[in-house]
Amino acid sequence: MAAIDAPNDAAARGAHAAEPAPSPAPVGLLAGDPMALGLPCFIVGSVALGLVLVGMVPAAAVAASLPIILAATAAGLFIATIWAAAVGQSAVASVFGVFAGFWLSYAVLVLGLTHNWFGIAAADVVSTQELFLTAWLIVIVLLTLATLRLPLAFTAILGLVDLALLLVLLGTANASTGLLKTGGVVALVFAAVGAYVFAGTAALATGGKALPLGKPVIR
Repeated sequence: MAAIDAPNDAAARGAHAAEPAPSPAPVGLLAGDPMALGLPCFIVGSVALGLVLVGMVPAAAVAASLPIILAATAAGLFIATIWAAAVGQSAVASVFGVFAGFWLSYAVLVLGLTHNWFGIAAADVVSTQELFLTAWLIVIVLLTLATLRLPLAFTAILGLVDLALLLVLLGTANASTGLLKTGGVVALVFAAVGAYVFAGTAALATGGKALPLGKPVIR
């Protein structure tokens, strides 16, 4: 029996050796372009805030944009941030994550001040707003400088955000309705640039050609 079984064992070993190696497990389950989600979420919040600043609603209705900003913009940008990080797009994740934090903190600021969550006296409301705007202006200017190697359209969006924050800061500090409205107009402009970038992203996602985004400031 030993002489008969030996060839069978060798054949079995040969059969196993001939079997292909199992395919490696996929590295990640996510793919695609997170800007397809992040950009429209950013755009709708920018439009809502811009319309509030230009006076589409009364000054007392400053929270009118918060349903959009909380439920769509902040939430959508946090999802897009996770998506971008999962597919290895660190720069995109950084931009979306920073703006997700901005929009969420803006909503918390407005709700906190209108409902007195933080115990801030009425006399200190303006200085609180100035602190908020100054802190975010510094961070987004840094983000703008850090992303100068991206296509020019992205630098334009961030630069316009910087300008809008500066105008709103000056308008708040000087109680200037004109500066606040100008800041709202700039917000609508950077929303329009964002819409252009999204049009290119959507074209690629649906099999079309990309739109030109301009050369980076720094190569």
